[in-house]
Amino acid sequence: MTRKLTRQEWFHRDGFPVAVERREPQGPFEPHSHEFSEVVLVTSGSGRHVTGQEDWPLVAGDVLVLSGRRAHTYTDLQNLCLINVLFQPDRLPFALSDLTALPGYHVLFTLEPAWRAKKGFRSRLRLDPAALAVALGHVERLEKELRDRSPGFAFHASAELMLLFGHLARCHERSPHPDSRSLLRIARAMSHLEQNFTRNVTVEDLAAIARLSRRSFLRAFESATGSPPIAYLIRLRVHHAASLLRHGNESVTEIAFRCGFSDSNYLARQFKTAFGVTPTGYRKRHGLAR
Repeated sequence: MTRKLTRQEWFHRDGFPVAVERREPQGPFEPHSHEFSEVVLVTSGSGRHVTGQEDWPLVAGDVLVLSGRRAHTYTDLQNLCLINVLFQPDRLPFALSDLTALPGYHVLFTLEPAWRAKKGFRSRLRLDPAALAVALGHVERLEKELRDRSPGFAFHASAELMLLFGHLARCHERSPHPDSRSLLRIARAMSHLEQNFTRNVTVEDLAAIARLSRRSFLRAFESATGSPPIAYLIRLRVHHAASLLRHGNESVTEIAFRCGFSDSNYLARQFKTAFGVTPTGYRKRHGLAR
């Protein structure tokens, strides 16, 4: 039976949802899944990353983002040295701000982890020595904050993690790998939706941004994200509405218009489909009754 690594095993007892684990070198480790995500930085040596029946070679500079649900391990270890940055996506203490405007963010954190499960998909981010050095600088400062846990460590650790994510996302946009270039087309459309979710956006607009025909774009987008682009747009609007309901005091009608919905009834229908409760019920659940 595949071992499942739990949050309790790998994160500090104070509950901060970020940790760093070095494997220098990586030793034999049973196939495992985990209850968290991780960014894996290969710092030296070589080996193979194995997921199910598929495996890929790893060398210094390779970067993988693993969601944790699929079991994986490493084989053919030749002094393979790794740094694992562990994080709990649902508990990160910061907003992504405009990081989602970077197509490389969507490729690295959303599209590649999903597509790596598809047979024959070999893309990964490979940092050159200079870019790897920048990434390692962020990791080392993150490690120090997590080790010392001085007052303010959560703020500084969060800042270093954000800088690391941003650096990797920007690097990915320069990736020469043809698979990555293909995913960047879809990621550009995703970034456009993230930045313009309140506006009327058409499939034709998105296809033009991705530089694909309408038919090819629809097929590629749904394959990459699991939903058609308009359904993806509605989901973005609903989740932004949920954030406003949790953190603001505007009326449901005002929130509906702010998030691109034509009226509050339409928001209510989509919201209940996504969360199983009305916007008013959701707000009451989070202690705000308006």
